[in-house]
Formats: sequence, structure tokens, C-alpha cells
Amino acid sequence: MYGGVIYARILDDLIPNWWEEAPVQRWVTRRATMVMTPTQSLSLDYRTQAWGKPPYNGATAYRSEFDAWLASKASDAGATVVCETTAVGLRRADDGTVSGIRTDRPDGDISSRLVVACDGVNSFLAKEAGLYPELDPGNYTLGAKEVLALPAETIDQRFGLSPGEGVDFEILGCTGDVPGGGFLYTNSDTVSVGVVLSLPGLAQSKSRPEQLIRSLKEHPTISPLVEGGELVEYSAHLIPEGGYDMVPQLYGNGILVAGDAAALCLAAGIWLEGVNFAIASGSIAGQVAVEALGSGDTSARGLATYRKRLEKNFVLADHKKLRNAPHLLLSERVQTRYPQLMCNLVEGLFTVTNPTPKSGAIALTRREAKRAGVRIGQLLRDSVSAIRTFG
Repeated sequence: MYGGVIYARILDDLIPNWWEEAPVQRWVTRRATMVMTPTQSLSLDYRTQAWGKPPYNGATAYRSEFDAWLASKASDAGATVVCETTAVGLRRADDGTVSGIRTDRPDGDISSRLVVACDGVNSFLAKEAGLYPELDPGNYTLGAKEVLALPAETIDQRFGLSPGEGVDFEILGCTGDVPGGGFLYTNSDTVSVGVVLSLPGLAQSKSRPEQLIRSLKEHPTISPLVEGGELVEYSAHLIPEGGYDMVPQLYGNGILVAGDAAALCLAAGIWLEGVNFAIASGSIAGQVAVEALGSGDTSARGLATYRKRLEKNFVLADHKKLRNAPHLLLSERVQTRYPQLMCNLVEGLFTVTNPTPKSGAIALTRREAKRAGVRIGQLLRDSVSAIRTFG
């Protein structure tokens, strides 16, 4: 399970002209970042025709279809794909080196000179290998999603799209007293709507994810877009959002770690990406594996180049650059006060107050900051922090 948008340019070198055959739903040509209160919304809305033609920028897709397509490519290249099988633990040699995996199949243990652990956010394999430090629940969020069926023509009309075009909405201020955010994506004949919630915040609030999704769907901005949609799927998934500081030890004797198992998910507000980081880290792990097997050295020392390559690649370079973003975005002010401040400020700017003279922008900002419980000094410090983080 994932949100629904794939930024697949990482496939350019792996599968040339992948867009000609990949099972995508829609090409994302419109992207909006939205902040909202229970009765207001403010959007930075961008669309471009450039994203609607090769090599494209992003696409919505169903994981069941996209993953099967990628697996078929691996199979065509000589891999043996074993489905409906769970890796439940590691096999080890006498010296402790990882030498394969144990599975839930009878007599299903698999010997291997090297294991690449891509077993998801909980990565029992990486934990068993001792690569994870003590876990912090504050580094995780819960993503919950509904998929609602709507006719393709209705989706096109409501979102102002041409056939085959898609939209990606990322939303802040829609999760009540739980730190987090929301999203809305268009597929061919469904829309995906959901929330991403801080685990400690969710536990403290006693709220249910489905309740928060329902509130989002009932918002006056979102309700007209999803009205009449028939629920066809509900799913939830833990997300590693701690960023660079959460990334574990990425290699050990006989083991590499990639994707969500390595906490390689970029949650930086305007950038919410995961599939591309999983594919890139998996690709680099494959290259390192080939070299290590060829040299006969699959020890931690022989695999150490893996992290170095990720650091030079966008995978860890982006995480390092944006290492402070998750904590900034999940702060109480950004989550609960700034959406109100921003919406009220724009409402004040756009409201015609005749016969009362118009307020200046600085005076209006001071007034709305006070109403939202934000000190001007704190606003300035957060602005500087945001510039340093995203600049």
C-alpha cells in the first residue's frame, strides 16, 4: 500500500521508454499544496502541459499492477520470483554472517551469499541483523487511504482535467488535533483520499483514522470533488518519516538494506516521495551485490561502498539536505496554528472592508498572528528555519 503517486524517472536507465508500457492510471499534470481549517482552504496550485508528455514527471498507479509489472521485468532478466511467501528470519553461518533467509513455507529456507532486505517499514530482517538502533515512535506516521470509484468523465470534469491527466493534492491542517496531513489523487476511474498521522499524536488523541478521512471528505473544498464516490478499498500502512537521522546501518556481514526497510522515504512537505527512493536504493544495492559477489567479499567491509554510493546519489543527498524538514513540519505550530494564520491572512487581504480603510499587510500579519497564538519572533525564526531547510 502507498499513497498513489510514482515519480518514475529513476527507471529511465533501467527500463528505457518505460512509460510506453508501464501500467499507470494517469499522468500528473496538476499539483497543489493546500492548507486548510475546518471552513477555509488556501492552495498553491500548479499545472503544466510539460508533465503530460514523455518523459513525464509523475503518475498515479495501483501498486498491485505496477509491482507485478516490475516483477515481470526481473523475471525476464533471469530472477526467480517467489510469491505468497514471507521472510520470517535470517539464516546465519557459524561465524554469524548472514547466509540466507527463513520463510513461512515448509522447507522454505533459502541459502544465499548475500541478502538484500527490502521487507518494508518494520524490516524484521534488518532488526534481526542488529542494524537498527532503538526505535522512536515519533519517527513513524500511519497512512490510511480510501479509494473511491467515480466515472472517469466525472473526475475529468470535477478536477478540470483532460483524459489521461491526473492531479495530486497534498494537504496540511486537515487532521484535527493529530499532527499529520492529507492527500487526494486521481486514478482513471477512482480517487484516492487519505491522511498521514503521527503515531504518538494519534494514540494521544484517541481519534480513528477513518474518522479523520471522513472529516476530510466532508470539508467544503473536498466534498464536491468526491461526492457520490463508492468506497472500493480501505488500507493503512506505517511510514518511516524521521528522515536522514532515522536511517539505520545500511549494511552488515552478508546483508544490505533498501527502501522502506532503510527508512528511505522523503517526507518534506512539498516533496512526499517513496517509490523512487525504493527503486533507486534497490538498484544501487543490486550493483553493489554484483561487485561483492564477483570479488568474493560480502563482508560488511566489502559492502561499505553501498552507503557511499547512496550519499553521492539523490537517495541520501536529498535526505541529508532536508534532514530537519520532518521535525519542522510536524511541530505543533506548523500543524495547528499556521494553517489558521495563513488562511485568515489571505482572507483579510481579499476581503473588501469598505467603508473601513484597508489594513496594511504588516498590520494584518501582526493581527492574525496574535489571533492564531503565534509570536512574531517565533514566526520569523520558523521562517528562517524553513529557508535553511528548503533553500
